[in-house]
Amino acid sequence: MNQHPTGLEGAISIDLIHFPDERGSFVKIFNKVEYKEAGFDLNFDETYYSVSKKGVIRGMHFQIPPHEHYKLVYAAAGTILDVILDIRKSSTTYGQHFTIELSAENKKALYIPVGFAHGFTALSETATMVYNVSTVYSPGFEGGILWDSFGYDWPFENPILSERDSSLTLFKEYSSPF
Repeated sequence: MNQHPTGLEGAISIDLIHFPDERGSFVKIFNKVEYKEAGFDLNFDETYYSVSKKGVIRGMHFQIPPHEHYKLVYAAAGTILDVILDIRKSSTTYGQHFTIELSAENKKALYIPVGFAHGFTALSETATMVYNVSTVYSPGFEGGILWDSFGYDWPFENPILSERDSSLTLFKEYSSPF
């Protein structure tokens, strides 16, 4: 498994192992032993996926303590631009963001530690994003940062947003529990 630092403390880009042949390809997303040997001790309690249309922005989301979680995310279909924001007050990379293109073609995943806000936009006509998370989603412990309030220049001027995502807290006004 090839790992690539993102420049944000603890967040890692991962090249997924894949086996192409004349039928198509087979992609190994997760093997507990291989990840542990690579320095990750991951336990996932929930997996889900979302399907988004081009121009949709979902984010910037996280779960707050005591239901915080880390994530391993990847695009199973289409192409997305994934964005993470370090909201850990004691981190050397607090307030910094990182972006990466994740697609079914490039077979990359992103490990997102606890204490990061996460969002993405669909670049292809549709995109399927898969989330493996270390805790079960807990609606009363949702957190979020307004998508355009932390200095990232999204590639769409008029994105498609949920009501919730368009009314999240500005980054400069958010008091992080991390």
